[in-house]
Amino acid sequence: MSPETAASIDNIQVTLNAGGMNTINIILAFVMFGVALGIRPGIFIDVFKKPKSVLLGMLCQLVLLPAFTCLLAILLSGWISPMMGLGMILVAACPGGNISNFMSSLGKANIELSVSLTAISTALAVFMTPFNFWLWGSAYLHFAPVAHEVPTLVISLWDVFKTIFILLGIPLTLGILTSRFLPKVANALKKPLQWISIIFFIAMVILSFAGNMDAFLKCVKYIFLVVLIHNFLALCIGYGIGTFFKVPKKDRRTLTIETGIQNSGLGLVLLLGTSIFANFPPHGGMLVITAWWGIWHIISGLTVATVFSTRNV
Repeated sequence: MSPETAASIDNIQVTLNAGGMNTINIILAFVMFGVALGIRPGIFIDVFKKPKSVLLGMLCQLVLLPAFTCLLAILLSGWISPMMGLGMILVAACPGGNISNFMSSLGKANIELSVSLTAISTALAVFMTPFNFWLWGSAYLHFAPVAHEVPTLVISLWDVFKTIFILLGIPLTLGILTSRFLPKVANALKKPLQWISIIFFIAMVILSFAGNMDAFLKCVKYIFLVVLIHNFLALCIGYGIGTFFKVPKKDRRTLTIETGIQNSGLGLVLLLGTSIFANFPPHGGMLVITAWWGIWHIISGLTVATVFSTRNV
């Protein structure tokens, strides 16, 4: 990718008025409420009776994926812009996506483990998403060969934490309480909200880039390759760790899917629906990486799940 192309990607601008920002925040909070409807307090007790696969899943999602993403971004730094690298790290710092539970079911994986990993990573995201983005984003900008060309970026750990607490902490608490005290309501809402979350994300991407569609279409071939490599890395981390530690086949499939599907909708909301990145340099690269990841991981997730359901791997 030429410097001119990278610059044109970073210069893609997506702006929302206050009403649009509030709408996105409310919808994401509603989606996260739907995720929490599948979380029952007892699930954590059940999981920790046999904690090996859960601990490996947390290792993959919370430690290895952000760390290897930082390394990959540094290796690609001669080809991508720094903002694209930060977009990769932002996605890796987000918790697992709730559609992973559907993909695990389709791929004949361990559904209980999938729900547990989604629940735990989402609950921990209040702390881990801002921390991992701050830690590995700072490391990337320090070690990347192009870092000296980028203005100093201050990633506010506290601002990101506050935002994620509002977007995740409150909806998760309400969802868990609904699951506990209104189980019939929770069961009725769970599946519809999964589909709503997919439709919401795709609609949000289309509406966000409507004014920049020409620029987005021109750069999507470059973004496609970057996200393809990044997502393949995530899937390999999950499958490789499951294989190395000899977990059951169903658990290995779940680790693969859970590590390969991230809640990039949260990343997009942090970029569009908040003022956290208002003082960043032009960061269209972060936007397009995060947006395309959300579309691509549906495709890759369905592909992997189909392979798992038809082959003995």
